[in-house]
Parts: sequence; structure tokens; C-alpha cells
Amino acid sequence: MLGDRAIRSVVIVGGGTAGWMTAAALANALQRNCQITLIESDDIGTVGVGEATIPPIRTFNETLGIQEADFVRATKGSFKLGIEFVNWGWQGQRYFHPFGTHGRNFDMVPLHQYWLEAQAQGKAPALDDLSMAWAAAKRGRFAPPIADQRHVLSTFDYAYHFDAGLYARFLRDYSETRGVTRVEGKIADVRLRGETGFVDAVALEDGRAFAADLFIDCSGFRGLLIEEALGTGYQDWTHWLPCDRAMAVPCAKGGDFTPYTRSTAREAGWQWRIPLQHRTGNGYVYCSNFISDDAVRETLLANLDGAALADPKPLRFVTGRRNLFWNRNVIAIGLSGGFMEPLESTSIHLIQAGISKLLALFPDRDCDPLVTDEYNRIAINEFERIRDFIILHYKLTQREDTELWRYCQNMSVPDTVAWKIDHFRRYGRLLSRDADLFGPASWLAVHIGQGNFPEGRDPLLAHRGEGQADWLFKLEAALSRAAEQLPTHEAFIAQNCAASA
Repeated sequence: MLGDRAIRSVVIVGGGTAGWMTAAALANALQRNCQITLIESDDIGTVGVGEATIPPIRTFNETLGIQEADFVRATKGSFKLGIEFVNWGWQGQRYFHPFGTHGRNFDMVPLHQYWLEAQAQGKAPALDDLSMAWAAAKRGRFAPPIADQRHVLSTFDYAYHFDAGLYARFLRDYSETRGVTRVEGKIADVRLRGETGFVDAVALEDGRAFAADLFIDCSGFRGLLIEEALGTGYQDWTHWLPCDRAMAVPCAKGGDFTPYTRSTAREAGWQWRIPLQHRTGNGYVYCSNFISDDAVRETLLANLDGAALADPKPLRFVTGRRNLFWNRNVIAIGLSGGFMEPLESTSIHLIQAGISKLLALFPDRDCDPLVTDEYNRIAINEFERIRDFIILHYKLTQREDTELWRYCQNMSVPDTVAWKIDHFRRYGRLLSRDADLFGPASWLAVHIGQGNFPEGRDPLLAHRGEGQADWLFKLEAALSRAAEQLPTHEAFIAQNCAASA
């Protein structure tokens, strides 16, 4: 038993997606002897620059006992099989980053090595066409994967698009039903304990004060506790990820109801398209050194599928992370811990990952440095590995038509990115370390999609079988046949999880 050192009270500062995901997870895990309070103000808006996710979000919802159909219906969501990248390698080019694999390895040499050999001889289908996720996505079709590992319909994964504001509201209902107390108000002061420097309490503008054993900072970029109160410090990654602003706008539904996100490279950044049941989310992420806000607004509004439903919302940010995610008795979750531009839809995942680590390393009131150091080690590593994958997209561009893309081509990159690029360029090998969130299939999609074809092959390939080109075309045909059996994305939602008007 932890005795009197057990955490008896938790205060979450800030609502939005980060705050209510945290509240819901803690309410589910801390079922007795702990009071959970969330403080937020309706006067403070949430960011919500992205509403697309990656597959681990399904595990989060399942852990909470949330039924998929209820969640998709409540958030007016849709399904996501991956991301289509347009004009990233060069103008007029596109490729797909799938959730799932390209085929399935049948040999000790990875399948993509056989594909590279056949492709060099002009005897291979497109790499995208070896992905079940793309076979379905390009036809506008969707159904969950099947369990039978012998079937190609088991070789893909999926995530969601949803309205982040509706998701926060959904989780608020979940949390309050399980005992979380919501307090409306703005924090005016943070009180520290003199002997330890721990946060002792937060005081609101109306004079009310809330003490706790543990504080979760979900206050967004401001970092009210982690930065303003504790002065944790921030690492700026603008050199590698030069985009520092975004402009977001919803529009009326239009165009294809795609079961995937689209990222289109523009003059000084890129534009996202996220189709929901009731509208489409759009935004332009850009580098302010190379384009004006007015030009971004004009480009964004000129490239919508339907009428804009609001004025474009501007957002400024600095890509990077806090020096520590857990400092004393404060844990930063969400934007208070750092910002990764939403190119690979990782913002909500990083919230989920922070919560998962907190539960795995849940402290007592002492917040033992042995525990906090391990949390920070894992969190920093995960943040940096995701950063590396996003950098890859910028570094591998072959575009030279604008200042941003010329800068990206010539910028130096972290050693952790350079060694992966070098190994792939030399031998086509996909190396990983430190539990990368994005695995070999993801890195392969970007390498090949943006024209980084290897100079050689895995030397082991010379000692294996020949004549695999026919098998690759048979795989493509099998994927196509399977995709044609699936319902359309729109029909699947209509039958299973359509939102009320």
C-alpha cells in the first residue's frame, strides 16, 4: 500500500482535446480515493488545427470502453486509411502513406527489396498499388480489416477524422459521469511550495484556490504551469521544421468523400484537407519568412471544395519541445509540452502518448526523480523520432521552384535522420531504433514517394530466388479484387455510424 503518500488530488489546467482526454483517462484509471478537477474558461479558445489521427487512437477509445460507432457518430467523424501527398516530391506528383504494409513479407529479404529490383527492370507495379490501404482508399471504399492473417484484407489499419471540439465535449460527458469536477474560470496566480518548488495551488481571478498533489498542464502554447511558473525552457526546431504559422478554415462538403487525409504542397508550406460528415477541414501550414499572411489566405480560400463556413483562423507556433515534459509535480500534455506541425497527424497521438506514460509511471506525492526522469527520457525520445519522420518529408523534396523548398533541400538534418537516409540510399534498408512510432512501411512510402531510390540493394538479395515480378503483379490484382468487395466510405458510415443532422 502507498499509504499516506498516495496521490489524492489531481488538477488539470485547461480543457480542449488534451484536457478532456486526460480527464477521461484518469477517471477511468483512478476509480477511488482521488479527486480529479479540470479548470477551464469558455473565454479561452482551443487551437484545434488538425482533426486527423493515426491508428493508436483506437486503442485509447477502446481502453475507455467507448464504442466506435458511438464515437464516430458523436464527433461527426469519418475514417482514414492514410495520407495522400501531392506535389511534395515534385510538381504534378503524388503518393500515399498507408496505414498498414505494402503486401506482406514472404521471405527473409523484405518485399520492398524484390520490388526495387523489379522496378529497376521496369517490371513492377507502382509501390502504392501494393498497399491494401491505397487499393481501398483510391476507390473511396472502407471497412475495418479482417482478423484472418492469410487474407490481404488483414494487411491494413485505420484511424479517424473528427471534429476535435465535439470529441472534447464527448469526453467531458464521459469524465463528469465518472466524477470529474469541472471548474469554470481563469487562473490568475500559481503558488509554489518554498521547500520543494512544487506547485501547491492555482488561484482563479475570483479568488478561489485549488490545491492538488499532482498538476497536469493542458494550457496550450502558453504553458501556464510548466513554463510560466516553473521556467522549464524550450528547444526550438525551426531550423529543421521551418513552418511557423497556420491558417485554418472549415468549408461546406464537396469533392470526393475520401477515406484519407490529403496534404498538398504549396509555395511556402502545405495545405490539409480533412473530410468529415458535416464539413471539410482545411488549413495552410506555412513559413512566414517566405510568404505573406494575405497570400496564404488567398491561396487557401481559392482551393476549397465548398464555400468557406468561417473566416480563416490564424495560428502562430514554434516547432519544438519543452526541455522537460514532467517537472516537479507538473506534467505537460498537449501543446504545453511542445508542438509538432500536423503533417502526419500526430498532435492528438502525442496527447495520448503522454497520458499512457503517466499511467504507466504513475507517481506518489513525492514525484520521485527516478520516475520523472524515465518519463522524460521516453517522452523526449518519442518526440524526436516523430520530428525526424516529419523532417524527412521536407528534406527529400526535389522541388526548386520556391525559396522554402530550396531551403529544405539544402538544410542540415539531425544525425538520426541522416543515417536513415544514408542506409536507404546505399542499400534500400529501412533501419529503426528506439521504438519508432512510424515503422518501415511509413519510411518506405516517403522515400520512394519523393524519389529517393536506392543506389543498390540488400546484398542478400543476390543469394535468394528470382522472378518475383510476376508475384508482385498478382499481389496488385488480389488487392484490387479485395477492394472492390468493400462498401464505399459513405455507405459504410450511413449504415453504421451516421451523425444526426
